[in-house]
Amino acid sequence: MDLVIARPEGLYCPPGDFYIDPWRPVERAVITHGHGDHARTGNARYLTAEPGAGVLRSRLGADINLQTLAYGERLDHHGVTLSLHPAGHVLGSAQVRLEYQGEVWVASGDYKVEPDATCAPFEPVRCHTFITESTFGLPIYRWPPQAVIFEQINSWWRANRDQGKASVLFCYAFGKAQRILHGLDAGIGPILVHGAVEPLNRVYRDAGVALPETHYAGDFIRSDPLLRQAIVLAPPSAGGSSWMKRFGDYSDAFASGWMRLRGTRRRRGVDRGFVLSDHADWPGLLWAIEQTGAERVMVTHGSVNVLVRYLSERGLDARGFVTEYGDEDDASAEQASP
Repeated sequence: MDLVIARPEGLYCPPGDFYIDPWRPVERAVITHGHGDHARTGNARYLTAEPGAGVLRSRLGADINLQTLAYGERLDHHGVTLSLHPAGHVLGSAQVRLEYQGEVWVASGDYKVEPDATCAPFEPVRCHTFITESTFGLPIYRWPPQAVIFEQINSWWRANRDQGKASVLFCYAFGKAQRILHGLDAGIGPILVHGAVEPLNRVYRDAGVALPETHYAGDFIRSDPLLRQAIVLAPPSAGGSSWMKRFGDYSDAFASGWMRLRGTRRRRGVDRGFVLSDHADWPGLLWAIEQTGAERVMVTHGSVNVLVRYLSERGLDARGFVTEYGDEDDASAEQASP
């Protein structure tokens, strides 16, 4: 029996009778992380990693029926031993390790392999079968070191400030925004955030993650001189909206792994693109898969066929899993009030 199969509700563990990141309401849901394509409302019971509890309650409601496990803590359920291990994606993100009758599977959720200061770093987990994402599963996707990107962002902000322009940086409200905040040089000027970002900043701070002081952008009017010195973090949905008018003459940028492609940057219509992703790049995916020692690899959301073919040519039993997961874009956060 496969330990994880695809059902209309999501990825299902038959012997354990629970789902991993279901996309339709179920009785028991194990949640890898709080992005909207993996954590949805309507489930009767939730299980997630302890550091992610605040995120889930913030996004799904404080009254959800939520159980947590510390990283590495084991839970036996219907003969299945379940444990959660750091995925390095965002605060509280976890890989799900399942062991049943000597067989070990790991469902990775989303992950990145370069450590950052806003979440526990990715931890390779040995297994027989590994379920991996492939959001950036093409050889063209190779990330520069994040320290280089943070220096680029700070230099761009500093240059805009010296020209009397606000710097508006579009980034996903959960995970990416907090990672960028941690890398900003707060000595350059004030840091403003969109209303979709600040509630998650509070969750991160409550979890002990150090973030610089931020201000709600909605409290500033267009004539305020501080705006011309500020950097503003906002979700992509804010671009082109009336909300942007308060910043007057500004320079804008977008931070995402998709900025690796020049055409994507042109379509976004921004002045700058910063290549920063909370997902593994092509070398990161291959390294993570190798570290598991898995003989079978199930590939989900992204460039599935390319990665499956590559792994198969190297002797692994690789195949695709059809899911309803997306990329790091989180529509539920983007629609939050400004």
